[in-house]
Amino acid sequence: MSTVTSTNPYTGETIATYKTHTKKEITELLEKADERFYSWRETSFAARKKLMIAAASELKKNTEEYAKTISEEVGKPITQAISEVEKCAWVCEYYADQAEKQTANEIIKTDAHKSYVSYEPMGVVLAVMPWNYPFWQVFRFAAPALMAGNIGVLKHASNVFGSALLIEKVFQRAGFPKNCFTTLLVGSDKIEEIIENPIIKAVTLTGSGPAGSAVAAVAGENIKKTVLELGGNNALVVMEDCDMETTVDICVQARYQNTGQSCIAGKRLLVAESIAKEFTEILVKKVRELKSGDPSDEATYIGTLAREDLAKDIEEQVKASVKAGAKLELGGKRQNAYFEPTIVSGVTPKMPVFNEETFGPALSITTFKDADEAIELSNNSKFGLGVSIFTKDIDAAEKMAYRFDEGAVFINELVKSDPRLPFGGIKDSGYGRELSQHGIREFMNRKTIYINK
Repeated sequence: MSTVTSTNPYTGETIATYKTHTKKEITELLEKADERFYSWRETSFAARKKLMIAAASELKKNTEEYAKTISEEVGKPITQAISEVEKCAWVCEYYADQAEKQTANEIIKTDAHKSYVSYEPMGVVLAVMPWNYPFWQVFRFAAPALMAGNIGVLKHASNVFGSALLIEKVFQRAGFPKNCFTTLLVGSDKIEEIIENPIIKAVTLTGSGPAGSAVAAVAGENIKKTVLELGGNNALVVMEDCDMETTVDICVQARYQNTGQSCIAGKRLLVAESIAKEFTEILVKKVRELKSGDPSDEATYIGTLAREDLAKDIEEQVKASVKAGAKLELGGKRQNAYFEPTIVSGVTPKMPVFNEETFGPALSITTFKDADEAIELSNNSKFGLGVSIFTKDIDAAEKMAYRFDEGAVFINELVKSDPRLPFGGIKDSGYGRELSQHGIREFMNRKTIYINK
């Protein structure tokens, strides 16, 4: 048995030490999860709804407790941690209300007396989740999975084991039958053998490209369904007719919330050449006003990165880009796990801050002459998670939406996940969809029923 120590990235203090599960314990927990599935799938939607509403109530009742753990483990500003927990309650309420309708039999007229498609749960689903939104990433999987009649097993990032155990506790406190949702305290080295276990019927992963590729390879060898939500390098496309002040405010939020540690953050600012100077001046002023500091302080907007090595990574990306000819407009300095809000202009597609995913508070600025060049620049990425377009000509933006190689196009808004809409990407951003009706059906067997008299 090994141990994992959780450290507060802001203070450097040890939060807790956790004993990881042994191979025997993992097997026993998976067997209990499998056994639970056969009774859980027989429960009514009314029964599941009551429990999921109770989970939402539990999240609301103890928001501060959960937010405090999130903030301590990853350095997330406390107000943003509170918002994350509140969003988890929303997704629970959404699926409690919508799941039965979303998974109802789909009648299809054929030559048969009766024919339809039924949506049935698959069984035990493994979720491999990241640290940047330690509650939200899990609940957007767990709420639809459990409402569909599946069982959830979580392998969380090793630096957020406290959050992982609290999530399990949420479902326990809400009254879910034991083993409906289980947290496995294991390292990445155990994922392969867990996926290979015949009890696991499917896998969902949110994380890096290499992690997604490794998980998909093992799942593929074992003929198991996967959904991958991977990295992103979203563009913020600012047309010359945008509402300048509003657009700047949205771009600041899109890049710097969660201290820039988000796959769907707007990382590449593409701005029309004719307004670039004025836009940049306003942007720099707004970003300079963002308060950095203690994540537990309600006034803090920029906390630390989750680990010091992550801060070093983005520091190197910025330095390499400046060395290649980019101009440092603001920031660029690092202290331990803290990296100050940064803006780099004059960026070209060959620079790291353009062609690599920057996972932290650094925004690159590249100019374009017309819409065609803007689209070309936006698509000049191996990722395809989402793009934001800012313009007063909504009709023109909507007509060009199909030309963006993305999973989502947001017009005059930052890219964000919403329980009512499918979420996911293309290219190196992964495949499959989470949330909405599309998400709940990802881990259901579409069964054809054909009846003749």
